[in-house]
Amino acid sequence: MSSSAITSDIAGVTHRRGPRRSWRGALFVLPYLPLLIIFGIAPTVYAVILAFTNVGGSFVWFRNFVHTYNDFRFIDAFKHVLIYTAVWLVALMVFVVGLALLLHGRANRVSTSFRFLFYIPGALAGAASVVIWLFMLDPSVSPGSFILDGVLGSHSFAQSIAAENLPFIFAMMAFWTGAGGWIVVMYGALNTIPHELEEAARIDGAGPIAIALRVKLPLIKKWVAYMLILSFATGTQLFVEPQILQSASFGLVPDTWSANQLAYQLAFRYADFNGAAAIAVDLLAIGLIGAVIVVTRSGLFRTED
Repeated sequence: MSSSAITSDIAGVTHRRGPRRSWRGALFVLPYLPLLIIFGIAPTVYAVILAFTNVGGSFVWFRNFVHTYNDFRFIDAFKHVLIYTAVWLVALMVFVVGLALLLHGRANRVSTSFRFLFYIPGALAGAASVVIWLFMLDPSVSPGSFILDGVLGSHSFAQSIAAENLPFIFAMMAFWTGAGGWIVVMYGALNTIPHELEEAARIDGAGPIAIALRVKLPLIKKWVAYMLILSFATGTQLFVEPQILQSASFGLVPDTWSANQLAYQLAFRYADFNGAAAIAVDLLAIGLIGAVIVVTRSGLFRTED
């Protein structure tokens, strides 16, 4: 089946509607605004002020950023976070979207049960999930000890959490707790696609794979972009998992493994709140740049006439 045939079917079946603007939408937004200002905008503004000033409140331009960049732990911390985030985002793109398409293509009671099973790990808080993974990563008690031996070649907990394994371990933790919720979101997005589109594609001779890749996937790309933006922002803020693993491993994992951990140490061990704020602004800038790239390339906020 040709792409042009499917495109013509989409154009023939769907109709475009302009955005509906109503004052009723403000009722849903207004309760959130105080929380956004108190816990979002105000702390961000305060962090930016601290990042460009010194202890006495004098404006020092980029001195705090240069100071933190010259810290011997800075490059490693950001490199760890970027590797972890890249692995996690690739896993989300491939497995979350793939599983959602698979479940939607077999919409029945079985798919409903699987959606529920996928979502269960997401009900656990980040700290609780790390505790579970502490057992999973110990070959002496883990039910998946054969996987640890075959994949990581580890025969002890210390070998499982070796430095070269940590980005992938934290990516597995994040995927385990967050993938289920995103599968539900993607499944809901797929449900917005008119059933007539699938029927038209089948009449033109498209199989399940062609329908999934050429019809469904292009129509949910904005939801995929939304997932990437939020997941990228969350990934760069990695803190709980390495912090708990550092305590449980009695220092085998550095307490400055991630950028957020480094900022935490600067603030509460060395009382360098300005340096910590500079790292926070660095993470904010990285998140904003990533969001702008995804938004512009995906047309997330583009409206159709």
